[in-house]
Amino acid sequence: MMIKKYTFFLLALLSINTVFSQKVNSLGLSKFSQISIITSGPGEELYEKFGHTAIRVKDPVLQLDLLYNYGIFDFDDPNFYVNFTKGFMKYKLARYPFHLSLKSAQQDERWVKEQILNLTQQQKNEFFQFLETNVLPKNASYFYDPYFDNCATRPRDIIQKITGDNLVFKDDFVTENLSLRQLMNKEINPNTWGSLGINIALGNRLDKVAPPIEYLYLPDYVFEALKSSKIMKNGKEEDLIQKTTILLDFKEKQSKSDTFSPFLAFFLFSLFGLFITYKDFLNSKRTKWLDFILFFTTGILGFLIVFLWFFTNHSTAPNNFNFLWAFAPNLLISFILLKNSLPKWVNVYVKVLLVLLILTPFIWLTKVQLYTYPIIPLFILLGVRYWYLQKTLNR
Repeated sequence: MMIKKYTFFLLALLSINTVFSQKVNSLGLSKFSQISIITSGPGEELYEKFGHTAIRVKDPVLQLDLLYNYGIFDFDDPNFYVNFTKGFMKYKLARYPFHLSLKSAQQDERWVKEQILNLTQQQKNEFFQFLETNVLPKNASYFYDPYFDNCATRPRDIIQKITGDNLVFKDDFVTENLSLRQLMNKEINPNTWGSLGINIALGNRLDKVAPPIEYLYLPDYVFEALKSSKIMKNGKEEDLIQKTTILLDFKEKQSKSDTFSPFLAFFLFSLFGLFITYKDFLNSKRTKWLDFILFFTTGILGFLIVFLWFFTNHSTAPNNFNFLWAFAPNLLISFILLKNSLPKWVNVYVKVLLVLLILTPFIWLTKVQLYTYPIIPLFILLGVRYWYLQKTLNR
């Protein structure tokens, strides 16, 4: 849903062209002009897995063929990573020749479809003026939200703004009631490290059943919604989409599991951890380094969850029930567990961890928050290890 880093400066330069803006704005679009929504299929990178939505303005009389892209980000911004972590992800609208976009999709072997909007001449000019105003340097930036304000939601919102009450939005493209997390996991294979990170970092706002309008954070659903929606013209209801064209017809890239996947990694580690626990049981001992790794890792993840929840602007980070197993205080306890002699309260602490872990499947089954399946082996290891520790420390 974002444009690649190496093209940013070229696109930024192309988007700032005052002479062009003044000339076209004074003329207005001709009656032969077209405004269309461009939908691209998924790419290879994590940020390309959702596909992409952009707006095309074409006018053969004025010799225009431009793409307006709300998916521009700049890795070279000195504060990019800091702002990204805090949830202030600044993106830009950029305008550049359409053929550059098509060439990039061709190189990446991503399908591209065009939907020409059924607009009046006045609506087309209003649409164009809106884009030209937004592409000005003082207006081009906005704070990106991957679920509520992105490259797909922006074109949707502009269409609603320009057409107003004439738009008849149809929601029959929704065939099953899904949450934002379920929609996301359809686009990114859950058994990838990228998906694992997202699923652990974000809270249960993603787990509420999404109304049809919220499906439109994904380009595929924008395409389907526009295809089924209508527009009122001269008192009659007409299709919103005048014509659909396949510009590039590549086979859609399927999201695959990583070769060394999270499930494989957790499965192997959990088998090893269970074996160590079994040996500890037979020998009536405690392997301190295993306890340190488990508590240190879950503690680090817990602190990340707390940080995202309380100290950032990420709209979907709060109310994250991953804290039940990724418990922040574990980070401090991990160092105490390196000692041979442990205080009695550690036994009580481990029992609390065991109770919290037991709550996890109930949270999952009741769909308060959905967890991601690759971490199931880790849950099993944590449960067995906590049970063994509280038994051992109780002696």
